[in-house]
Amino acid sequence: MPRHDRFRPASAARASIASAAARLMAEDGITDYGHAKKKAARQLGLAEHGEFPDNAEVEAELRAYRSLYDDEHQELLATLRRAALELLDLLAAFNPWLTGSVLEGTAGEHSSIDILLFTDSAKEVEIFLLNRNIPFVHGAPRHEKAEAVLVVETVVADANLVIFPAAYERIRLKYRDGRPRERIRAEALRALLP
Repeated sequence: MPRHDRFRPASAARASIASAAARLMAEDGITDYGHAKKKAARQLGLAEHGEFPDNAEVEAELRAYRSLYDDEHQELLATLRRAALELLDLLAAFNPWLTGSVLEGTAGEHSSIDILLFTDSAKEVEIFLLNRNIPFVHGAPRHEKAEAVLVVETVVADANLVIFPAAYERIRLKYRDGRPRERIRAEALRALLP
């Protein structure tokens, strides 16, 4: 997206799609922004190839939706963040970082916990989990540089352990839309908890 487009006021159609996509994400558990925007456009009777809002616009609408309609959101978010903190502490040897909707505050009941791990071998993480009798399944990497994704079940949500080579820890990862992917370590997450 060209730089000047970020400062352009949203059209009525863009705003409607952003609002409807946020509602779909909150109520139906859709986690893919692109899918939510296309489905919202169809529901509104708008062209699927029209002017769509960017992910940041949908994310802002999702925050607004949760603050208006989801009374238990802050409690759920705190529970998800506590589960994430336990995983960050457990996986400390693999340089873990929390990222995604649990960090950003947009997570809901259908959200998963996203943790980035940086290590020289994905097998080391697998062996670590096996030695502690922590079951996991292999997921599909969504980032081209990820070596593996291990999905671990926690009491409150699934956790995606996205494993990157150790050298990638210094690289600022980005979302598909080009926004930088925020991430924090365990100490910073502790400070966010009530």
